[in-house]
Amino acid sequence: MGDFIGSVWWMIVSLGLLVTFHEFGHYWVARRCGIKVLRFSVGFGKPLWSRRNRAGTEFAIAAIPLGGYVKMLDEREVEVHPAERGQAFNHKTVWQRIAVVAAGPAANLILCIALLWAMFVIGKQDYSATIGRTTGMAQIAGLQPGDRVVKVDGRSVATAGEASMALTTAAMDRHDAKVEVLDGLDQVRTRTLPLSQLPAGFDERRVPQLTGLSWQFWLQPALVDKVLPEAAAQGVLLPGDLIVAVDGQRIEGADQVPAQIAALGQRGGPGMIDVLRGGERLALEITPRQGVDGRGQPTWQIGIGFPESHAPAYDAELKFGPFAAVPVALRETARMAGDSLGMMRRIVTGNASLQNISGPVTIARVANVSAKRGLDWFLYFLALLSLSLCIINLLPIPILDGGHLLYYLIELVKGSPLSERAMAAGQYVGLALLAGLMGLAFYNDILGLVPR
Repeated sequence: MGDFIGSVWWMIVSLGLLVTFHEFGHYWVARRCGIKVLRFSVGFGKPLWSRRNRAGTEFAIAAIPLGGYVKMLDEREVEVHPAERGQAFNHKTVWQRIAVVAAGPAANLILCIALLWAMFVIGKQDYSATIGRTTGMAQIAGLQPGDRVVKVDGRSVATAGEASMALTTAAMDRHDAKVEVLDGLDQVRTRTLPLSQLPAGFDERRVPQLTGLSWQFWLQPALVDKVLPEAAAQGVLLPGDLIVAVDGQRIEGADQVPAQIAALGQRGGPGMIDVLRGGERLALEITPRQGVDGRGQPTWQIGIGFPESHAPAYDAELKFGPFAAVPVALRETARMAGDSLGMMRRIVTGNASLQNISGPVTIARVANVSAKRGLDWFLYFLALLSLSLCIINLLPIPILDGGHLLYYLIELVKGSPLSERAMAAGQYVGLALLAGLMGLAFYNDILGLVPR
């Protein structure tokens, strides 16, 4: 229940902030163009709060927090007094109407840059693109534990998230990725990851795992948390011991220990377990005993437990001074826009799954998780969401800002406005397309809640 309430709250806060900026863009430019604004609403439906300013504009907060609107004086919607016709939206030049419509997405773009700038000034804590374990394809390609990825296909990456996104992009485009790494000796090595060999219909959210690559921060250290009484490990291991090898097999994470203990038990007799204790590496003799696991299945055990939760420390920070952060924020905005547009292109061409389309449920969950991780991560989430609203609103779909811009561009070409009949038909088409997209987004959201 706590996560549900938190998700709803942070979604309302996030959308409320971004929608307010978007609609303020429309409002500000409309007023600069001499257009009378009747209502500025954050949310839809019945107003929960409203107030009028001296210009007669009603500012309102409505009950449904999934959008907003700016209602302007327009002869196509209401009867306009002859004295106010000069303030009507439909009486303004086409360039003024374009400016008003484009101002909303522009406000979201500016907000995205400002949020990223603030994040970089504060400093964003993150995880480096350090490899913790390799199997399968990644191991065959020559990638090794301890390697730090610095470039993928010539694109510089600073974090594991950026590296994962670059690998996912290459996988969706069905081409092999050139991966540059710094090895343990700080030597630059280039490896080729044959992503084109991934099977058709692969899960685009799990590209690193499918290649056999695990980032260092994914791995829970094999740090002994408890030793059970009268177990094989009693008198041998101590809480705080870090297991680094079992019977000569290197251990890189706690998840590897049960399988190695089972292999040792099946072989029979005592074996050696290597641990780090007090800065020293110790080789200790141990003999597994047969028992049952949580499902009642027979297994080999030594009677130890690891911490139930794993919260790795951040090992990377993206931080810049106030002036240096400006170009960095601009570059990050351009990179995020390129990734978003590239994903949309791949969805249209069929190179990316429709499951990448998400709706309000996913937004709510991510908003809650980001807020819990700290201000830096929440600012990044808001920036990404603001940019997404900018791009989505610029799509040439009637009812969205991009659809209206399309109407005005056609008007510029033909020298006269589209007929009301044509625009009404476009609105119906836009509503159908938007309803379809929202339905798909909700379906993906619900599907994401089902345990796999």
